[in-house]
Amino acid sequence: MKGMRSTAKPLRRSNRRVRRSASGRRGQQVDRRQQRYEAGYRAGYDEGQRSGFDSFETHFEGTSIIIPTYNKAAYLKSCIESIGDHTDLPYEIIVVDNQSTDETGAYLREIGTQVRYRILDSNLGFAGAVNAGLMMAKGTTVLLLNNDTLVTDNWLDNMLACLHSDARIGMVGPVTNYISGDQRVEVPYEEIEDMYEYAKRNNETNPAKWQRTDRLTGFCLLFRRTLLERTGYFDEGYEIGNYEDDDFNIRVRLQGYSLVIARDSFIHHFGSVSMKALGNEFESVNDHNMRFYMDKWGNPYEWVHRVNEQRRAKEEPKEGLAAIANGESAFYPEGVLVKGIGDLVFWLENGQRRPLEGEVALPITRLSQYDIRRYPIGPAIHASELEARIAAPVHQGAALRDGTIVTGENGAVCYLIEASAKRPIVTAAAAKHWGFDQRRIMTLTESELNELPEGLPVIAPITLRQSL
Repeated sequence: MKGMRSTAKPLRRSNRRVRRSASGRRGQQVDRRQQRYEAGYRAGYDEGQRSGFDSFETHFEGTSIIIPTYNKAAYLKSCIESIGDHTDLPYEIIVVDNQSTDETGAYLREIGTQVRYRILDSNLGFAGAVNAGLMMAKGTTVLLLNNDTLVTDNWLDNMLACLHSDARIGMVGPVTNYISGDQRVEVPYEEIEDMYEYAKRNNETNPAKWQRTDRLTGFCLLFRRTLLERTGYFDEGYEIGNYEDDDFNIRVRLQGYSLVIARDSFIHHFGSVSMKALGNEFESVNDHNMRFYMDKWGNPYEWVHRVNEQRRAKEEPKEGLAAIANGESAFYPEGVLVKGIGDLVFWLENGQRRPLEGEVALPITRLSQYDIRRYPIGPAIHASELEARIAAPVHQGAALRDGTIVTGENGAVCYLIEASAKRPIVTAAAAKHWGFDQRRIMTLTESELNELPEGLPVIAPITLRQSL
C-alpha cells in the first residue's frame, strides 16, 4: 500500500509540470500574437499617416458640409438625417463639437463612418469650430450649416447652380423661416410635417429667384474652396457666436465678389438654439462681439464702396473674376514681420515673404497658414539690413519712404505709405494688429496728402486662438 502511494505521487507531480509547460507555451503564443498585432497596428497607423499627408491636397468634386455644434444632440441628429434624406449630390458631413456636455459625443461615436467629426478640448465658439471643420474639409465646395436646421428637396442643387452661374459670385445662402435680414420668408406651415411639402413647391429651380444682397447670415453659407484659399478662416476674436459671419461677408465683398440669396432654396431653421441656451450671458456676448466688429471695421460698407470706386476708376474688366489678384492679402501691408504656426519669421516685401535671419525689435503679426502660403518665398533678409532701413530718413529724395505712417492736419485717418501711394488704415485696431501704433506718425498738409494717389485700405488680420 505504501509503495503504491509512493509511486502515484511522482506521477501527479509530473502531470502538473506538463500542464504548467502547456500553459506557458499558450502564454508565449498569446504574447507573440499580441506583439504581431501591435506591430501590425503601428505599421497600419504609420501607413495611414503617410497616406493622409500625401493626399492632404487632394479634393473631391463635391460639397463638404460643416456643422459646428454645442449640445442639442437631438437637433444635430435630425439635421444629419435630413441631409441623408434630401441630398443626392456628392457630399461629406463634418461635425465639430464644441465640448458638449450632453450625449452629442456618444451620438457621433455611434454613427461612426457616416460623418467625419472632431470633439474639441474646449468651447472655441462658432468661428473656432468652423475653422476646425474647414481644416478637415475635402470638397471643392464648402457649406456651413447650423445644427438646428432641416434641409429639404433640391436645396443643395439650386444653391450650387446659383454659385456656379457666375464666377463673380462669392457666397450663396438660402431662404428660411427664422433669421434676420432679407433671407427670412413668411411660411404657411405650423408643423414640421407640413414644412416639406411647402419646401418642395418653393424649391423648383428658378434662376429668376436669385437675388444679390449685401449680407448673408451664417446659418447656411455655400462657397467654393478657391474662395476659402483667397480669404482664409473665420475671425476667432468673436466669442461664442454672432458677427463673425458679418465679418466674413465684408472680407469677401472687399475682393469684388457678390453675395446672392437663392430664393429657390428653402430650409427650415429652428432658430439660434445654442445662443438662446446662453440665457442672461447672451447680451454680454453679443455686446462684446459688436464692439469687436466696430473696432475692427469702423464703417465697413464705406470701405467696400471705396474699393469698388477704385475698381470702376481703373475700368477693371467685367468678365471673369472681379476679385483682386492676391485675395485678402492685397489688403495686408508690406514692410511688416509675420509668422505662421512655426517659429520662422518673415519680412513681407514686394509680394514675397523673406525669411528673417537674426532678431529685430519689431512687432510680429500672427497669420494663418492660408495667409502665409499666398506669399511666395523670397531671399532671406538679415536683421542688420532691416535695422538700417528703419534708421533711414523718412524722406528719400522727393518721395516718402515706404512704411511711413502719415496723417492729415485733421488727423481723421492714418495712412501707410507704400509704393508712393497712401493706403488708408481702416481703424486703430488694424494699426495695432500690424504694430503701426508703435511707429511715429508724420503730419502732412491737406494738399500734400491729396497729391498722393490712394491705394487699397489696410485691414486687420484675423485673430486665431488655435494652430491652423
